[in-house]
Amino acid sequence: MNAPSLNPPSKIRVLVVDDSAIVRKILTDALSTEPDIEVVGAAPDPFVARDKILALRPDVLTLDIEMPRMDGVSFLRKLMRYHPIPTIIISSLTQASSQAAVEALQAGAVEVLAKPDGPYSVGELRQVLASKIRAAAASRPRRPSVEEAPAAPPVQPQLRAPSASAVTMIAIGASTGGTEAILEVLTHLPGNAPPIVIVQHIPAVFSKAFADRLNGLCAMEVKEACQGDELQPGRALIAPGGFHMLVKRHPGGHHVELTATLPPVCYQRPAVDVLFQSVAEIAGPSTVAAILTGMGSDGAQGLAALKSAGAKTIAQDEASCVVFGMPKEAIRLGGVDSILPLDRVAAGILRWC
Repeated sequence: MNAPSLNPPSKIRVLVVDDSAIVRKILTDALSTEPDIEVVGAAPDPFVARDKILALRPDVLTLDIEMPRMDGVSFLRKLMRYHPIPTIIISSLTQASSQAAVEALQAGAVEVLAKPDGPYSVGELRQVLASKIRAAAASRPRRPSVEEAPAAPPVQPQLRAPSASAVTMIAIGASTGGTEAILEVLTHLPGNAPPIVIVQHIPAVFSKAFADRLNGLCAMEVKEACQGDELQPGRALIAPGGFHMLVKRHPGGHHVELTATLPPVCYQRPAVDVLFQSVAEIAGPSTVAAILTGMGSDGAQGLAALKSAGAKTIAQDEASCVVFGMPKEAIRLGGVDSILPLDRVAAGILRWC
């Protein structure tokens, strides 16, 4: 019989920060049955949270946006500057809160989840919260490079008119840490880049705020995809939260199809695999695809299918990933042509365009 381990694996220590006692209890109860996670404390506002962080030394924070005495984004900016901790934003679904949640991702949060507002939402939260906690615990906390509004995007040279054999589509997938990674890539692509389709694991409502933010920072148009949107040069389409996005061919070109009837893939909807598989079937040889930072394996099989179909494929390297899960799995399956640091992914895409 094997001797018991003298050093059992330590649990992930979580501090819950929310002004609602009900939400604090819901989050604590949702994590109470996870054998590898322990809620070590709760705080009703950032001032109490500050003291508990120093006393309890949590591995991960869950953080509300709207709180008394100091809002969550302001607290997060101070935290990431002086004491970086992987942080999951849990926010209500109002437009203002969604915009603030996207600001929090810019400030260094690794994930955003919708706040529970009913029994069904609580059930959904139980399914995803523990996995998000684990992803956050495995992530590299990052200090934001700029605390204020981001600078204007660099001016990129326009691409020449495409030849018959040129790349006609760019496909990108990401998850944990992906919002800022996608921003880094898109702001270094020209305004007349080939059509771009993107899946970022993000809840409904937040995806529109994310797309709107990118639209104000990139040389191209960026929008949350709507059913039937055309793929056009100089346009990037972000899959809306809660919907798979597929690319379909029609007589004049390509458009996107959105569906909520297909089940989640790798626990995700939208799923990178669904997008990548659809692109591989109709535009493989004329595609460049990139898989960026994220927890899990979503996108690995789809990227392998794209490579088999003749696409050029890129994976973000481990050193620049917040979480090296999705790129690692894609590399393991042999679906990657180039492994690049994040700040060279855009150049890698342009090399094939």
